[in-house]
Amino acid sequence: MVNQNGDSSYYGSLAIGTPPISYNVILDTGSADLWVAGSECSIGCDDVPLFDPSSSSSFQNESTPFSITYGSGQAAGFLSQDVVQMAGFEVKNQIFGICDQVSSGLLTSPVSGLLGLGFQTIASSGATPFWETLVTENAWDSPLMAFHLTRYLNVSNVKALEPGGSFSMGFANSSLYTGDIDYVNLPVEGSYWILPITGITVQNSSVTAPSGSEAYAAIDTGTTLVGGPPSYIAEIFAQIPGSQAGTGDFESYYTYPCDTDVTIELSFGGNRSWPISSEDFELTRLTRDTCLGAFFELSSSSSGSAPSWIVGDTFLKNVYSVFRYSPASVGFAELSSNAIASNGANAAVPSATIGSTPATVSASGSVSASHNGGMSREHGVLTFSALSFFTVLFISL
Repeated sequence: MVNQNGDSSYYGSLAIGTPPISYNVILDTGSADLWVAGSECSIGCDDVPLFDPSSSSSFQNESTPFSITYGSGQAAGFLSQDVVQMAGFEVKNQIFGICDQVSSGLLTSPVSGLLGLGFQTIASSGATPFWETLVTENAWDSPLMAFHLTRYLNVSNVKALEPGGSFSMGFANSSLYTGDIDYVNLPVEGSYWILPITGITVQNSSVTAPSGSEAYAAIDTGTTLVGGPPSYIAEIFAQIPGSQAGTGDFESYYTYPCDTDVTIELSFGGNRSWPISSEDFELTRLTRDTCLGAFFELSSSSSGSAPSWIVGDTFLKNVYSVFRYSPASVGFAELSSNAIASNGANAAVPSATIGSTPATVSASGSVSASHNGGMSREHGVLTFSALSFFTVLFISL
């Protein structure tokens, strides 16, 4: 896995076609569709490796339009099916999108697309996701997938691409965590990877926790930061002396004094609370004394039918996260010393590999008749620049 643009996004590689050709894709637990930019892509695909259907003898065109609406535009093309390989697993007849129009900023070389790791029920295409076919066909030893995400946000000479950590399918890597995995069952099934936020502590002071569905948070590897309802975000920053609501390019964000070491913890109804490093809370330094916080206001209009909260990589870099299919739950564990040591490490970026003898299962090669073909999937991209700082922040919901 690769860390792109100082913790803005994390991608891995998969292979498509016969013979298999590898492509880099954002790993996103907040959506459920696989798509890549195709050889006919004319918008938003500059310098991006493109999938050429004619290069695969097993390719089949579904002749069905495909589009996903994002906060800043959309990706559009058509559905197809082919053989897809990843991490020693292979799915035949996997349905995926080939996009010929992609909004500017969604893809940054060398990334060619996105792999949704959410449930079929939220797939814009209606197709069974790659991972869900593997788990339901018993290709995995255990019905789960897990992440360890690295931190390079605080490295002064960070490169565009750095080692990103680990993504595993079918097992949890015991070398990357210590103690037990604290699982919490999803409060609702057939939706996102949702957990309820049951506690928020800032600077050792408790903040009023949301209740009911307003507490629901999507645990989302495809979102850079943490977003929540404006009233709760305001209360969080009210505990930080000198913080102020952002204006102009920084509307929906908050600034705070850089000499303040912010401590914040989140609880999700499990056996403990989970701290966020002050290094992750500091998104960037706007001036010598003013920093931008990594929690932002997420209005209901910007999240559509998605949960009220999105808990992204700002939090997930601080835990080992496990997404379990059955029983449906998300678990967190403390990072091991080995995992922590990889933060900011001067190491080589992993290269794509294609397994020679993958474990193979077959997808249905069809889409769900019950899916909402007009579903609007919001995968917003927030951009801002300040004092030569420029980044693209992904919001997967």
